[in-house]
Amino acid sequence: MNTEPPAALPAGGLPEWLEPLPHGIYAIDTGFERPRFDAAYLIVHHGRAAFVDTGTAFALPRLLGALAALGLERDAVDWVIPTHVHLDHAGGVGQLMRELPQAKALVHPRGVRHIVNPRMIWEAASAVYGADVVARSYGELLPVPAERVQATAEGMVARLADRVLEFADTPGHAKHHHCVWDEVSRGWFTGDTFGLSYREFDTARGPWIAPTSVPSQFQPDVLAASIRRLLARGPECMYLTHYGRVGDVPRLGAQLLDLLAQLVALGRREQHHPQRHEALKRGQLDLFDASLTAHGCTLGRERLAKLMAIDLELNAQGMAIWLEGG
Repeated sequence: MNTEPPAALPAGGLPEWLEPLPHGIYAIDTGFERPRFDAAYLIVHHGRAAFVDTGTAFALPRLLGALAALGLERDAVDWVIPTHVHLDHAGGVGQLMRELPQAKALVHPRGVRHIVNPRMIWEAASAVYGADVVARSYGELLPVPAERVQATAEGMVARLADRVLEFADTPGHAKHHHCVWDEVSRGWFTGDTFGLSYREFDTARGPWIAPTSVPSQFQPDVLAASIRRLLARGPECMYLTHYGRVGDVPRLGAQLLDLLAQLVALGRREQHHPQRHEALKRGQLDLFDASLTAHGCTLGRERLAKLMAIDLELNAQGMAIWLEGG
């Protein structure tokens, strides 16, 4: 089955931020925060294309540059699919849709209103980070005309030429989260449901993975059920936004569920700590450090704390909201 782009790759090769994967899939490093931290994906099949996640508004040059590097016209894109509406995944949807005349956005039904009118999500992010930080980190959020947005549903299928993309409702990280099953590669595009796996933590044993519990809809029991749903399909790989394609899925799934259970135990243990936020950050670092040491990682606690500083902070905030029943 031909899944390659319709034109030969440029003689100079692809830009370093565009990684070719099997089955006509490309990982685009969106440039958010640091290299290989935040990915968008481009699926190319029989001359048609779809983006899964977009990164922030600042990722637009790379998203369009990926099309150009692969010899694809902008009207070849049929679908733009944010896995959920957190801004590191969907902040660039409005900017990108403005440049793609034929594309429709496929959005979880709970996220549609935020894509059509991003004011509320801007205000929510500003409440967490501050308005100046949001503007500096995520850029301008543009609305998408309602007629160009389609709500997904459990089990819904979108086709890219004759390629099947199937949607699964996967709450737990956020209520507005869906994952996308690609039948050709037998892989899930997982957003944040299947956690995060930074390449700096790879060892001879393979990738390491951890759950993410950012504000404000973290529900660990629901998330565990969503993870098990993804695993039940028997995927050969997972396409993570943070970061990249990973295999060895059964091992990673078991590790992810185990660390999620440990985070729940940590939250219960520190629920009434007078400095709960710092206790949750410190406790996460202890858990991840122990897990990575067992995994054979030799970067050390200080380097771990630096690489995961954003995650430790946001996870602690999300855990606090969960512990308060939010």
